Amino acid sequence: MTPEFLLGLGILLIGVIGASFPQPKTYINRLINLEISGFGLLLIMLAYDETLALLTFIAVTAITTFVIVRVLERRAVN
Repeated sequence: MTPEFLLGLGILLIGVIGASFPQPKTYINRLINLEISGFGLLLIMLAYDETLALLTFIAVTAITTFVIVRVLERRAVN
């Protein structure tokens, strides 16, 4: 196992725990923790292939940002 893979697993785990149990329960905090998880996923994929890592990071970042912004908009309306 490469150092990128192990570091990525650690960062991914920290980000998932942080997104699941945020201390200040704000959506910005959850978005930041999801971005941390995405960076951990980038490091895991970097251990395999650089192109796959870049495409996965872009996809995860775009999807999580879109979902969190939609949730924030719905919360602001109510």
